[in-house]
Amino acid sequence: MDGIQAKLKYYNALADKELSKYEQLDKLEKYTNVPKTYMAAGAAGVVFLLIFFNFWGQLLSNLIGWVYPDKADDTQWLTYWTVFGFVNIIEFFSDTILYWMPFYYLFKTVFFLWLFLPPFKGAQVIYSKFLRQVLLTYQNDVDKNLNKLHNKVNDAARDLMKEAIDAGTKVE
Repeated sequence: MDGIQAKLKYYNALADKELSKYEQLDKLEKYTNVPKTYMAAGAAGVVFLLIFFNFWGQLLSNLIGWVYPDKADDTQWLTYWTVFGFVNIIEFFSDTILYWMPFYYLFKTVFFLWLFLPPFKGAQVIYSKFLRQVLLTYQNDVDKNLNKLHNKVNDAARDLMKEAIDAGTKVE
């Protein structure tokens, strides 16, 4: 029992040190006399329950995946956003099926945490073991189609400008 209490005190001190970086939390702690670690644990518990019971599960899991990431390591976050975008594309096409999976948004949230938390670096794992090879395989096709799209947009813009100029000269 003493070992568990010691670990809890250790993790509480770590969380307090990390949360002390945010001035607003320090002010809120002084105002309420509630330790910021307890407030953070309570907020995390409420978010967990909301996601677990799928009340705003989609919104909260997407917010966690979108809002949390920091900009400390550009390579890690560029990789994360690439994987995040890929996951969202896959989810778009399979949403109807995934919605019926029990605790889907809870699993999705845990997956996002695994993707971006520095101890795990899951985004690097997925990118290096799977996504990079897929992107390299289709790179030429994607580039060719993007160039075609670029040319079509340029042609359409040129035609619109020509029509606008012609219409302007006919009015005079």
